[in-house]
Amino acid sequence: MQSNSILNAWLNKSLDASLLVQLLTSFSTEPFYLLDDQNTVLYWSQGAEQVTGVTCSAITGSRTFSEFSNYEPSTHYPKLINLNHPEGFTVTLNQVVHTLYDDLNTIIGYLVKLNHPNKNNVLSTRIESTGDSFQGLISRSPAMQAVFQIIENAAETTATVLVRGESGSGKELVAKAIHDLSTRRSAPFLAINCAALSSSLLESELFGHVRGAFTGAIKDHHGLFHRAQGGTLFLDEVAELPLELQAKLLRVIQERNYIPVGGDKSIAVDVRIVAATHRSLREEVKLGHFREDLMYRLRVVPIFLPPLRERREDIGLLLWHFIKLHNADNFRHIEKIEPQAMRTLLDYSWPGNIRELHNVVEYAFAVGRGSVLRSSELPPEFREPKPINVGYAVKPTFYKPLSPDQEREAIQKALETSYGRVSPAAALVGMSRATFWRKRKRYGV
Repeated sequence: MQSNSILNAWLNKSLDASLLVQLLTSFSTEPFYLLDDQNTVLYWSQGAEQVTGVTCSAITGSRTFSEFSNYEPSTHYPKLINLNHPEGFTVTLNQVVHTLYDDLNTIIGYLVKLNHPNKNNVLSTRIESTGDSFQGLISRSPAMQAVFQIIENAAETTATVLVRGESGSGKELVAKAIHDLSTRRSAPFLAINCAALSSSLLESELFGHVRGAFTGAIKDHHGLFHRAQGGTLFLDEVAELPLELQAKLLRVIQERNYIPVGGDKSIAVDVRIVAATHRSLREEVKLGHFREDLMYRLRVVPIFLPPLRERREDIGLLLWHFIKLHNADNFRHIEKIEPQAMRTLLDYSWPGNIRELHNVVEYAFAVGRGSVLRSSELPPEFREPKPINVGYAVKPTFYKPLSPDQEREAIQKALETSYGRVSPAAALVGMSRATFWRKRKRYGV
């Protein structure tokens, strides 16, 4: 600030504690905070709460800023800081640090202004996603990074791949990534859900049929294997494939040829198969529902996709990815998320995985208005938790220590019972919310 004798005279006359408090309060909607010379947070503005999700009561006083961040202003002034959100993810922020001195030119503290990189003065809980996307798959989870590496390695081969994961976890995106990274990328990528068609229709759709093969077959029909020549065929829910078709699929994999429905001549084919299922094929083999020889042919390279509840660091990342997609439609532009809404989303168990999260964002855009996504704009299941039978709660008097496996199972069941709500789930297993969070993180639930 330039020297101003009139201003200096007014400050010398008027500046006291009450005036300072008034100034801080007047600008409380701006994202900033005050530190003393020991890096203890003295003041945490309402704007800082909105940007970071960290409340004033949680960070001021005895807690130092270094506990929440990788940065200490007294030692260095990085342009970007990574602030640890209390719900387990990281917020990348741009900062401007102003050092405060007393009359003796001694440092007495710091005033720090927070902004998102290249997004000045935008209050938001947005998580910047740098380097977290791989062929359309978005994640910063270590488990998913291992999956990305398998995808990359498998794409260099012609091996058959079996992707296993819950509904909505992104199995088709994995198949598409393998195709796009392979030498077959310029050929077709086709997909079919084996559970969506009857046995006869599925056979015709896969292998095609000749004219007169059945009533209504008035001309030859080329199936997916023919149309995907030179490319990749994705067989979703392959565990639902009827036994009689499993034999034909095995022939295609082994002999590289097939016979259309009603035909008498085999047709050579060059197609890579990527299959997917939410079931265990080994269990299906034991039950007699799936051929063991086909199982081994399909799972040359098995890939296991972790459900969203096991990669909670990705919830915020995916949430803002989908918000950005819908913001581009120019119907509604969401710039921030109400802290309570974010906590609710992070506490939820996401049985429908990424597909369900995307649906939640679509719902919020449809029913809400304005630049803030609020709790009231979440689907009904987020506001109407499943009634909890308190009789299942563990009473401290009768509490017996559980083994790690038992404790992990108890925490997971409690979350399912409470629809992912942390406080009711913690009550079910007789833990405080803080203890529940700590053990949940330890077990990766």
